[in-house]
Amino acid sequence: MEAVTLNRPNLVRRGQLLEYFTIAYNSAEGLVSIVAGAIAGSVSLIGFGLDSLIEVTSGAALLWRLHHDLNPSRREEVERMTLRIVGVCFVALALYILYDAGKALLFHEAPDRSVIGIIVAAMSIVVMPLLARAKRRVASGIGSRALMADSRQADFCTYLSAILLGGLLLNAAFHWWWADAVAALVMVPIIAKEGFESLKGKACGCDNACE
Repeated sequence: MEAVTLNRPNLVRRGQLLEYFTIAYNSAEGLVSIVAGAIAGSVSLIGFGLDSLIEVTSGAALLWRLHHDLNPSRREEVERMTLRIVGVCFVALALYILYDAGKALLFHEAPDRSVIGIIVAAMSIVVMPLLARAKRRVASGIGSRALMADSRQADFCTYLSAILLGGLLLNAAFHWWWADAVAALVMVPIIAKEGFESLKGKACGCDNACE
């Protein structure tokens, strides 16, 4: 209800701040996850890091859209472009994880323990739901389907964080070498679905909120 009491310029400014935070947080998260995943040989951790970089791309596009908020025709163009870019990235990511996780299972490639990966995943489980909720409030206030879709990506990151954390903990506690690859494969249909929906322009899932 807080978003309703703010005027459009203030909501847009708040949206911009959220996207700046998204870009900064996910850039750091992506870099740490990819480096830690490469060191530990963790497919799901590398995949999680690549997903973070995809969210940086989306955040940059949404920031562009918010900077052009007073130009409706420009706004719609940026929203459509954002969904297409994110859709292509998600599909490519799903294919990468499918290949690498499949190879790990086939050749019994066991990852090392990754305490850093566990910490990163646990942090995202806390941060991402809060970020998603804040974005939804702004999206509803300014009627932005693109920003609502971006909030859904933050929700999506929460699910991936939980899957990743489960796989890393099982590997660390029980030495289940296959848990990491299986956790990565669980991501594939979720990522692919998001990707295809983005390409079709239906990733928002907010028919009522954004009208």
